[in-house]
Amino acid sequence: MLSTSSVQPLSLERLRTACSTCGLRELCLPVGLSQPEMDRLDDLISLRRTTKKGQSIYRAGDRFDAIYAVRSGFFKTNVLLEDGRDQVTGFYMGGELIGMDGIGTELHTCDAIALEDSEVCVIPFSRLEDLSREVQALQHHFHKVMSREIVRDHGVMMLLGSMRAEERLAAFLVNLSQRFTARGYSPSEFYLRMTREEIGSYLGLKLETVSRVFSRFQDEGLVSVQQKHIRIIDIPRLKQVMSHQQPC
Repeated sequence: MLSTSSVQPLSLERLRTACSTCGLRELCLPVGLSQPEMDRLDDLISLRRTTKKGQSIYRAGDRFDAIYAVRSGFFKTNVLLEDGRDQVTGFYMGGELIGMDGIGTELHTCDAIALEDSEVCVIPFSRLEDLSREVQALQHHFHKVMSREIVRDHGVMMLLGSMRAEERLAAFLVNLSQRFTARGYSPSEFYLRMTREEIGSYLGLKLETVSRVFSRFQDEGLVSVQQKHIRIIDIPRLKQVMSHQQPC
């Protein structure tokens, strides 16, 4: 867990601008709130945490008391399997929420680890519940976020259960492209914060398979790969691979 030195109380000025001027507000909880409601949410989110690469914001078995909005950086979640291997269960970037795995049991069921130096806004869950009862738009949006997580989990199960290796990696790259686009970044050129091994763990593929498929995509002119730098050359063809069609 993070040391107390990485927990940053917000000054009154920073508190008042925590959500209302955040560039990620349309991707996070405050969607659709009026200014008075936004002010109340700003009061709720009174702490930020900075996390160095490789550090965790929580571990499996930790007591659940908050969810976390990624303000900057990149995280992965993973669980420890019975044979001692780590299984990556998700990747999260700015504007996305981490920590909802603990809502049901009040204990976190996975680790959340920073893939680069990152910052999160801490949202105390009990206070969020109280505010959600009073602010209908906030409650509605939080339900939408939870539904999105369920759909995402279902999508991962589909990846692992029915898709070939090429389709899995294509779907992964297209999904990243769409998420970067929603944040105002290039849809076709970005850096992977995760390793090939972590991608393989998430997609249910061996490291060698991930490397082989990347090489195949590059040979076929779908992507250009230089270590962690990815440039998608032909998004339509990549989507064809993802949807079980043969590229033209």
